[in-house]
Amino acid sequence: MRFDVITLFPELFVPFLTVGITRRAFESKQVEVHCTNPRDFAEGNYRRVDDRPFGGGPGMVMMPEPLERTLAHIRSQRGDSDAAPLILFSPIGERIHHNLVQRMAEPDATGAILLCGRYEGIDQRFIDTHVDAQISLGDFVLSGGEIAAMALLDAITRLQVGVLSNPQGHQMDSFNPALDGLLDCPHYTRPEVWNGQRVPDVLLSGNHAHIARWRKEESQRITAQYRPDLLHIMEG
Repeated sequence: MRFDVITLFPELFVPFLTVGITRRAFESKQVEVHCTNPRDFAEGNYRRVDDRPFGGGPGMVMMPEPLERTLAHIRSQRGDSDAAPLILFSPIGERIHHNLVQRMAEPDATGAILLCGRYEGIDQRFIDTHVDAQISLGDFVLSGGEIAAMALLDAITRLQVGVLSNPQGHQMDSFNPALDGLLDCPHYTRPEVWNGQRVPDVLLSGNHAHIARWRKEESQRITAQYRPDLLHIMEG
């Protein structure tokens, strides 16, 4: 599974790809991530990739020509013509959610080309011509799409076989179908008593049926308290 990232700051991805649990998938090439800088495809002594917006206003806009050349280079490297979608991180996009991540993590998925915008935005003509989908991390604005790209890649990678030490680990994550799309239950570890607070007795009972029922009830309680909208989705 290959992901190409179009970014003006490829160095931001170095620690992400080399530290933590998900690095196993990157090092083994189970998930390939290639970063390409549009400046390498810009013209002139200054390798400009942005210019002032028509109509005036603050900020700069990323120019379409360097981006189009970058995209052409990536597609030639991938050798898959237009199979991999070009995804732009944008406030108008669909919010990233578990079902989207799960679809992109399927073994037969093509991967994607992830476009990380900067400055005031990207020339709309490039978006209209080349972008297949737009997605968002949430209702707030970042300085660029790199953090959103890392979040998406991390979510996809941890679903790959062999990435987590426990193969079933992600099935108990919040939003997973194994939990009916609800939030995860609370978790406890040693010591049994900390600051006067005890671990719930049921977790020490050794009765797996009672433990499973307690975890399900806690999952429902926490979801109702913090994310009641998820209960409505489940009922729908």
